[in-house]
Amino acid sequence: MEATPARARAYVVCAVAGALWCLLPLPTVHTPWWAVALLAALYAGCEQVARRRFAGTFYPVLLAAAFLLPPPAAALVPLPGALFSHVEQGSPWLRRGWRAAQLALGVWAAARVHWALGGRNAVVASDFPYALVPALAAVLAFCLVLTALDGGILALAERVPLRRAWRGLFLRSLAPIGVHGLAGLMMAVLWRSPYGPVAALLVLLPMGVSWWVFAQYHQERAAHQATIRALVQAVDIKDGYTRGHSERVGQASMMIARELGMDDSRVEVLRFAGILHDVGKLGVPTRLLRKDGPLTPEERRVIELHPEYGHEMVRGIGFLGEARAAVLHHHERLDGSGYPYGLLGSQIPESARVVAVADAFDAMTSTRSYRRARPVSVALEELSRCAGTQFDPLMVRALVRALGRCGWHPAVTADEVQSSIVFPPSPTVSTGMRG
Repeated sequence: MEATPARARAYVVCAVAGALWCLLPLPTVHTPWWAVALLAALYAGCEQVARRRFAGTFYPVLLAAAFLLPPPAAALVPLPGALFSHVEQGSPWLRRGWRAAQLALGVWAAARVHWALGGRNAVVASDFPYALVPALAAVLAFCLVLTALDGGILALAERVPLRRAWRGLFLRSLAPIGVHGLAGLMMAVLWRSPYGPVAALLVLLPMGVSWWVFAQYHQERAAHQATIRALVQAVDIKDGYTRGHSERVGQASMMIARELGMDDSRVEVLRFAGILHDVGKLGVPTRLLRKDGPLTPEERRVIELHPEYGHEMVRGIGFLGEARAAVLHHHERLDGSGYPYGLLGSQIPESARVVAVADAFDAMTSTRSYRRARPVSVALEELSRCAGTQFDPLMVRALVRALGRCGWHPAVTADEVQSSIVFPPSPTVSTGMRG
């Protein structure tokens, strides 16, 4: 409780008060208590299974309650499951109270919208396709309330700006909650049919199977993220001078990809490409990576092998897709003078051209053992100067536009090392060969 900011605790109290206000009309509403008890017990059981097996929340029962019960009664259904759920960290009752209030408000809003649009009569009469209209509106209301409350608590508890806290939250939640809403509608229709509640429960079986498949996908994705984190941490430990460089290159690559209008899945792949572009340094002797002075030609040739080392390391990781090509070719140049294969222009994969610009930008704006950081404006001027020979002009312009909108906060990745060695300016951008 002490770790939660006071304003966040006040926000939770307001949400709880709002949920209690939704329950006030209960004495004046005809409530089928047996249905409330059955749905509440069913939701509590599904929630326990979901939390232990799937790490998620099972909404079909809640939305079925919104389609079947008066709004105050529907708001009761999530309370037992939320109030007695397992909490691993933080203040248990604060988190339980927040979750119970959030779900009660969401279900109440969905039920109000559904009943206002005549959804109850449509469910009883199995009036399709009209029954889909109030159900869809109820799902939208449910999703809107949950995401609005989630964004608010994120802004207050984590001090995230409101616009950033709410950005994309509704759209990301709408598809999975929409699927749960369809299952909830099927439950409600079967519940009101001559077959009764037992038939409605059968809807949960295929829904549970599909959710299990979805959960497996997310677990696999989490394993992918863990693999990438382990590789990056190994590189950071080996080359402390460039600590954090991989994550920043991933961020810059993602900014370029979004500016180019790539779809979300490809943007994610480009982020992986940026994060893993230097993983081949694990095969390079540490003494070369940490050398303070200039590299000899022989040492330079050894370091220039790191893209091929990296490609060999990640070639068997299927989910990386075109990121593997970026790992291999991010030091190629448009004029053909790059390495490892001296590719020309469009022969260089697009993902590699994105990462090359991101890599060079972060290398120039970060302090290394062999030179100090350059200002962002100077780095962008240098990238523009070398566009067309070393870098793809399209990628450079995309980075300039993205930074103009979002800005950049470069971090120092090495100690400010005093050195008597003076390095002459290079005729081309120094992309941080050791970074």
